[in-house]
Parts: sequence; C-alpha cells; structure tokens
Amino acid sequence: MFEGVKSEIRAVMGRDPAAKSVLEVILCYPGFHALLFHRVAHWFYLRRRFIVARVISQFARWMTGIEIHPGARIGKGLFIDHGMSVVIGETAEIGDNVTIYQGATLGGTGKEKGKRHPTIGNNVVISAGAKVLGSFTVGDYAKIGAGAVVLRAVPPGATVVGVPGRVVMQNGRRVAGEIDLDHGNLPDPEANMFECLLRNIKQLEEKTERLEQELALLRAGQKAGNREAAG
Repeated sequence: MFEGVKSEIRAVMGRDPAAKSVLEVILCYPGFHALLFHRVAHWFYLRRRFIVARVISQFARWMTGIEIHPGARIGKGLFIDHGMSVVIGETAEIGDNVTIYQGATLGGTGKEKGKRHPTIGNNVVISAGAKVLGSFTVGDYAKIGAGAVVLRAVPPGATVVGVPGRVVMQNGRRVAGEIDLDHGNLPDPEANMFECLLRNIKQLEEKTERLEQELALLRAGQKAGNREAAG
C-alpha cells in the first residue's frame, strides 16, 4: 500500500505542473485522497467486508467528488487530475501510470453479472468527460479524447474521439516510454470532413464559372455568325 502511495505522489508531481511540493499533493489533491481511501476500501472488499468497503468509498465520494467502487483494481501511478465527477465501476481494471481527467466514467452498459467494466492498459490518458462503457480493453498508450463515448475495444497506441468513439490515429509520433498528455491537440475527423466538403464545393463553383464563361463565348460567336449570314 505504501509503495502505491509513493507512486501516486510521484505521478502527481511528474504530470501536474501546478504541483509545487509533496506536502501540497498530500493536503490539497482530491484525486490523491480518493486513491488513499480506495486502497483501504479495496482491502476490506477483498476480505468480503462489503458494507465497510462501501461506506469508506461513499465517504470518499462525499469528500472528493470522485466515486471509485471498492472492487475496482487499480495499478500504480494513477493520476486523477481535478477529479470531480470521475466514476470507476466495480469490475474496472486500471494499469500503471494512467491519467484520468475530470468527468470521466469507466462504466458498464447493462445489468449483466461478472466483468462488465473496461480494462485500461498502461500509460493510457482518458480526457475530460470521456465515457468508456463496457467490458473490453483499452490498449497501452491509448488516448481517449474529451467527451468521447467509447463502446468497443481500443488498440494499443490509438487515439479515439467522437460519439460513438472511433480511432483516428494509431501509433502516432509517440516517444517510447513517455506518457503523452497532449490530450488537447487531438484530430477532429468532423472538421476534416467539412474542410473536404468545402474544398469540393469551391472546385465545383470554379468549374461551373468556367463552363458559364465558355458558354457565353459560344453564344456570342453564334450571334456574330448569324449577323454575318443575315448581312
């Protein structure tokens, strides 16, 4: 447990430029507090003390605004930035060095029993407001864009955006071994589509204008020919 606490402090210090000291992280970071409570609640959950575990997790939710079910399995170095309204379900599994921003949900899609929440790989970034729903795997080094709704497996190194979520980049320029936190600079497939449509419309307008000019010249030539014939 103490090794986990150390890794979470290191995660905050390494990924949040606003963190000025270890003491500030310990006293002022709700994501760190939520993980401390979760470690204790998970200990009770594994020993089938379910009521005690849920009471601890609900107290943590009241204190931090972050809801982590005590059954969730969380690796080392998780960083929950800001954290308000983050929800992590009972059968969710989170790997090492994952970053989750405010409003994200790792949830289920129905009333099925057993594994019903996602498995998150190592070094994954889940941006603000993203919803990852269902029992599937998000591969290592994947990035989930802000507001995306992910309903199916995500391959390693992929970038997912949109509703429903779709892969728009895979194994892009990523330096091996580093966590890519540039979640504010993701591709926008809808904007790209509109740009293509605008280019096509402009090309059609230019083509139509050329045809109209050629038709006007042709008509002028015909009129001149008719005048000469009449004379």
